[in-house]
Amino acid sequence: MDLVKAHALGNDFLLVEETQVESVRDLGALARALCSRHRGIGADGLIVFAQRSGTATMRLLNADGSPSEISGNGLRCLAAWLARDAALHTTIAVETDAGVKTLDLLDVAANRYTFRAAMGEPRDVTKESIQVGAEVVEAVTLRVGNPQCVVLGEVTEERLHRLASALAIHPRFREGTNVELATVEAPDRVRILIWERGVGPTEASGTGACAAAVAAIAYGGAARDVHVESPGGTQRVEWRDDGLYLTGWAELVGEVRALVDVARAQNMFGGPK
Repeated sequence: MDLVKAHALGNDFLLVEETQVESVRDLGALARALCSRHRGIGADGLIVFAQRSGTATMRLLNADGSPSEISGNGLRCLAAWLARDAALHTTIAVETDAGVKTLDLLDVAANRYTFRAAMGEPRDVTKESIQVGAEVVEAVTLRVGNPQCVVLGEVTEERLHRLASALAIHPRFREGTNVELATVEAPDRVRILIWERGVGPTEASGTGACAAAVAAIAYGGAARDVHVESPGGTQRVEWRDDGLYLTGWAELVGEVRALVDVARAQNMFGGPK
């Protein structure tokens, strides 16, 4: 099985063409096998893609095999692979489970591709109180194609592992949620830590950066054009009248031949997670 390894600010993905997995009965088990850091190639997610009549399609599975509607960073990783022979200012449309997203290629430097992606309008933006153990947390919940929960305030590893990990699987969120701890350091700068649904801590998140920006703009005094810093690097989020725009880079790491025994992977990694 031939795959591509790519990452966006350390948030890494494996890309595989749809034709190569048509016979795979359990894609979730395959994703768990391939994404395993010690027994597989290692990644935060598996993207199954196809190119049809000028538009690409993608399906995303998290490292634990669960499906996800979209990833802003995974979207850029796929676009980087599709744009590897393209001229600058190429526009790429990708159909996701959260709708069609359009990316404009802004710059190429070696294997690093910078895009500005139209991510659409944030939905269901609400501030609410959530009981987490003995603590009541003030959180901003919303959708940016996928579910998000942003907690404004102190950003520490201790809070990430204690609080964000619990929120990600909290009964309030029937399908689970991505969680960001965010602090507004300046009107144009927000710093975050991420606990990604189905993955755990990640170095960056495109949709998480969008969600944190929306929460910081709506409730934290941030400007509508803001740089969101995560451990892996910085992305720019603009909240304009026609929706959110996300700018950042993705880097192609390599083409990989995976020697996968699919039946064995499904036996070892199959079943609900």
